[in-house]
Amino acid sequence: MMRALWTAGSGMVAQQSNIDVISNNLANVNTTGFKKSRSDFQDLMYQTIRQAGATTGPDNRLPSGVQIGHGVRQVATQKIYTQGSFQETGNSLDMAIEGDGFFQVTMPDGTISYTRDGSFKKDEQGRIVTSEGYPLEPQITIPENATDISISSTGIVSATIPDQTETQEIGQLQLARFVNSAGLENIGRNLLRETAASGAPVVTDPGTDGSGTLVQKYLEMSNVQVVEEMVNMIVAQRAYEVNSKAITTADEMLQQANNLKR
Repeated sequence: MMRALWTAGSGMVAQQSNIDVISNNLANVNTTGFKKSRSDFQDLMYQTIRQAGATTGPDNRLPSGVQIGHGVRQVATQKIYTQGSFQETGNSLDMAIEGDGFFQVTMPDGTISYTRDGSFKKDEQGRIVTSEGYPLEPQITIPENATDISISSTGIVSATIPDQTETQEIGQLQLARFVNSAGLENIGRNLLRETAASGAPVVTDPGTDGSGTLVQKYLEMSNVQVVEEMVNMIVAQRAYEVNSKAITTADEMLQQANNLKR
């Protein structure tokens, strides 16, 4: 009987973690470039009471056995990299990636992080930077006297300079792709970090070798669907509730067993 208590308890713990993941998805419903997460679960070890295939006679074998499971655990929270919807902003430094790929960002320690958040700004040096002030890689500096910035779908950054008849090309944006994007490590601030699971980045110009293209003056919004997450929350809540009922039932059965001798 104690087995049921621990098994149902593992189910409650798993659903509590599931609610945590769903809550984070809902909290980031308006976060630019955010990708929703999904909880993956796995059953635990089994106690074999009767082995399937065991012999019961000279020519007889058991067609099935008796195994009792010991619950469930959360084994992964997987990012779902479906395309988010686009929102027009009119800001010349806002960019959305249509397709696969990540912007590269240089961190203060010199390492490279990755993001789908294309809400960029200019710093005091004219560099294109994130909201945290981290510069894009490769670094692009906008001339101080530039009056307009144009970014093509293939990542060519051009600026309109006064007294010049043609726009001046000032840089080339590049995107990074990964064999397993779900293996990237989330480090907050809309940034991700390469891991052994993600594989090494493949850096290309936008629109080449499978990389997505850029859309200027648009931002990619979160791919979280509120209705879907609310349904997932209801399912998790009911699963948590039914596991608590199993604990209550096991407790009542133990109470009945304890009351047999009076």
